[in-house]
Amino acid sequence: MAKINLLPWREERRKQRQQEFYVLLGVSAAAAVVVVLAALWFMGTQIDQQNARLTRLKAEITQLDAQIKEIEELDRKKERLIARKEIIEELQATRSQMVHLFDELVKTLPEGIQLKSIKQGGQTLTLDGLAQSNARVAAYARSLDASPWLKESEIGIIEAKGNDKALPYVFTMRVNLQNPEAKSEEEAGGEAVAQAAGGAK
Repeated sequence: MAKINLLPWREERRKQRQQEFYVLLGVSAAAAVVVVLAALWFMGTQIDQQNARLTRLKAEITQLDAQIKEIEELDRKKERLIARKEIIEELQATRSQMVHLFDELVKTLPEGIQLKSIKQGGQTLTLDGLAQSNARVAAYARSLDASPWLKESEIGIIEAKGNDKALPYVFTMRVNLQNPEAKSEEEAGGEAVAQAAGGAK
């Protein structure tokens, strides 16, 4: 005996379409969830990588800051050492200059002149002494000017009030100091620079 479907075919078709719609909706929702989860995972990975990169950069910056501090400290030590070296060189030059100075004062001192005191103020010496005559004082000034360690002598006072009859004149003289060794070093340095410049051409 043949079966007869008594349900309207349109109603059955509608139900089938609804089922297909719900299935498609579920698949779409599942796909959307997968896409969202994948996007979240990708963003999380990128954030983790950025955080790791920032951590490395911070560590490198900290290391560079420490190195910069070390370099600054080394520069300060270098400056202190250079300052000490310059002071030592200046003292050595001054000591050498004073040795030559007293040697020159002895060598240039003519007969008829007696020094009573020597005072130094910076690069100027003040000489106080007794003289046999004005001519002796003038000759002494010329001898000082001829010395490579002394220059620009200036006679300040000559007075005939000495108690010694052999040396009746009292005089005061100022003379400036100079260091020919320092000049030689500067000239040598200038020649070296000139030679280097000529070689560069």
